[in-house]
Amino acid sequence: MSFSQPASDKIDSTPIPQLLETLNATKEGLSASEAAERLKIAGPNALAEKKVSTWKQLLRYFWGPIPWMIEIAAIMSAIAQDYNDFIIITSLLIFNAVIGFWEEHKAANALDALKAGLALTARALRDGKWQEVQAASLVPGDVVRIRLGDVVPADCVLIEGDYISIDQAALTGESLPVSKKVGDVAYSGSVAKQGEMVALVCCTGTNTFFGKTASLVANAESTSHFQQAVLKIGNFLILVALGLCTLLTIVLLHRLVDGPGVTFDSVLSLSKFVLVLAVAAIPVAMPAVLSITMALGALALSKAKAIVSRLQAIEEMAGVDVLCSDKTGTLTQNKLSVDDPVMVPAASEPKDCSLVAALACRAENNDPIDNAVLATVPDQQLLNSYTCNTFVPFDPVSKRTQATITGPDGQVFLTTKGAPQVVIDLCQLPAEEEQRINDKVHELASHGYRTLAVARSATLADTSQSESDSWQFMGILPLSDPPREDSAATIAAAKKYGLRVKMVTGDDTAIAAEISGQLGMGTKIQAAADMFEGVDPDHINADLAERIDKADGFARVFPEHKYGIVKALQSRGHIVAMTGDGVNDAPALKQADAGVAVEGATDAARAAADLVLTAPGLSVVITAIEQARQIFERMLSYTIYRIAMTIDVMLFVVAAIICFPHVSGIAGAFMPLTPVMIILLALLDDIPIMTIAYDNTRISPTPVRWEMPRVLTVSTILGLTAVIQTFGLLVFMVDRSGQSLWGVTVDGPHIQTAMFLQLVVGGHLMLFVTRQAGAFFSRPAPSWKLVSALLGTQLFAALLCGFGSSWLGIPALPWALVGFVWVYNLVWMVIQDGVKLATYRFLDRGRN
Repeated sequence: MSFSQPASDKIDSTPIPQLLETLNATKEGLSASEAAERLKIAGPNALAEKKVSTWKQLLRYFWGPIPWMIEIAAIMSAIAQDYNDFIIITSLLIFNAVIGFWEEHKAANALDALKAGLALTARALRDGKWQEVQAASLVPGDVVRIRLGDVVPADCVLIEGDYISIDQAALTGESLPVSKKVGDVAYSGSVAKQGEMVALVCCTGTNTFFGKTASLVANAESTSHFQQAVLKIGNFLILVALGLCTLLTIVLLHRLVDGPGVTFDSVLSLSKFVLVLAVAAIPVAMPAVLSITMALGALALSKAKAIVSRLQAIEEMAGVDVLCSDKTGTLTQNKLSVDDPVMVPAASEPKDCSLVAALACRAENNDPIDNAVLATVPDQQLLNSYTCNTFVPFDPVSKRTQATITGPDGQVFLTTKGAPQVVIDLCQLPAEEEQRINDKVHELASHGYRTLAVARSATLADTSQSESDSWQFMGILPLSDPPREDSAATIAAAKKYGLRVKMVTGDDTAIAAEISGQLGMGTKIQAAADMFEGVDPDHINADLAERIDKADGFARVFPEHKYGIVKALQSRGHIVAMTGDGVNDAPALKQADAGVAVEGATDAARAAADLVLTAPGLSVVITAIEQARQIFERMLSYTIYRIAMTIDVMLFVVAAIICFPHVSGIAGAFMPLTPVMIILLALLDDIPIMTIAYDNTRISPTPVRWEMPRVLTVSTILGLTAVIQTFGLLVFMVDRSGQSLWGVTVDGPHIQTAMFLQLVVGGHLMLFVTRQAGAFFSRPAPSWKLVSALLGTQLFAALLCGFGSSWLGIPALPWALVGFVWVYNLVWMVIQDGVKLATYRFLDRGRN
């Protein structure tokens, strides 16, 4: 049987007879055989999966510039039979890969959570009788029955029945359940709250509105700025290390050729020295150190009720400059509130109006509007004194509810609440009063309120009467979804930290503008449905992106619009955070640089998000931003220190070997450090580096991000300054080679030990210089953990050099020389700090 599946965005505007013709179907449903044939053509009513093998996912983490260098270093360690280095390097490589693989595996749960939201079974009319079938087996042309509590199994057009109320907030962001009638569309994944209707299945699987949302989640991706930064830093250090190692190898080989000759042992010894120097310089541990720093930050955020599902999101959060916030359930309470009745005309008391409205409700229906209205009557005993004889629920035709009530005095009357114009017509008000009421309704609408009109009838003869000739207009009830109590303060705090906050909602522009204005977010609200009409969210032109950038918020938003808004802002250079709680937010949450699922979010939103808030409100977002900016400062401090130290060690060793091929009083070629000293230096550096994760740092008042030219300039200048500092001490020691200095005759091993102590002391003191852009003595002071680690490694190095170690090949230095090295480095720390401050001032002047 041939049929054509219509587009999901067109079925709401297509007449039912035309849909039946397009689908080659009837209201009597399909036969089992017809359904089976269609299933082969349309495919299952489920989300498509793109499975990548686990091995392929894992192997990707062993591919790239930094992994290649780590792998080469490991292979060379094995060839040189340096198995300790081989084990350490290989362990770091595997550790980094496992962390990345695990995070990707967790991120893949977004689609699984979306699929869990689909209906599992459905009631379909097959072979002329109603039967329960698997939702995955539904096909276009099927006829299904949707009842209270059902998850709509596919995109359907309602074809029979009086009324159904469907909650589609998770799909469209609308605050209230939507009343549907014949000809309206019921979207896959939405939930029936009231009523029962028969529907024609038009779109299934990935062709549904829900399926398109899932496809957006699957396609959404944003490259982490942290990953980009690590790659650039790694490439820079690798180029420096390779360049200097190549130069050093050429120089040493040339000396072997001109000197004792090239032998296997000499080449192996040379290779091992160059290898050890390269491994010490290549940022083998950098991804691990930064990941651990962020992991400790994630632990701190968990204590603040924010669960991090992707470590890189911490760094992204620090740079966020635009926060797109969902309205319903995020900025607002997602709970209807009824304000004081508006008495137009003032024919009764406000309390009487509230009572009559409550009597026109039925509590057991659990309708959101009825629940809000009932809550306006504080005295439940008063309500219990009235008896509801009959109740007519709201339907799209009458647009009002009605109840027949017997009062405590035995009198019988009717009550009603509903659309203002319907109730006005019912009461047959004079034209002047009707105009006053309409003006008030329009005024309330302009302030973002939905309105209900309330009326009661005169006394009836008995409970069997369902009509009355005399109705009294009681008043108007303004309905709103009020903001959370902490939302305004949260928005103000976000602005203080340099964030622009934009509201994103499925509600109408008037409601969005009112809530946005109340919270101080601005009132320039754009209708996304109009802005994105005919626009591919993946290809937004520059003019539209600019309009999106300038808007204060967006109303009438669908999932692809939220996704497109995030992409448009990213195309304009913004780092974007998106908060949300529903299925409709999942694509934008995943596309955003930092997706934040608020408390009470759906599983799909949680799985797509980077941060999941477990406390209500948005105040936790501000805490997350504060923590993220502190963590970023720690990572920045480590990065500048690591680059500067690499330049210091590498350039110093190469320059020393080139400038001092032979030193008086020293037999053979001069090496400023032994391989053991280089490895020991790297180990002593790692201890205080790890405590950077606990350091006290300032909270930047503005968003921060990786500015690689700035980072590389500062670190390179500090590294070159450190080379001058280290080389100065070497010249001092070499000039005294063969002479007595503080009671010891200076020779090669003594010079090497002094240079080892210099690099330990100077390098660790440089950490105090790099930990902040201000003077090293400015606040905040370093944490006691960082200070303790630095003092501990310094004490160890001083004792090692003071007492010496024959096992490590380190001779004892005079304590006076140890003290001299300390004083020398303290003086140079002040000089380095001055160079740093001057560099930052120069860069800031160029920025301004």
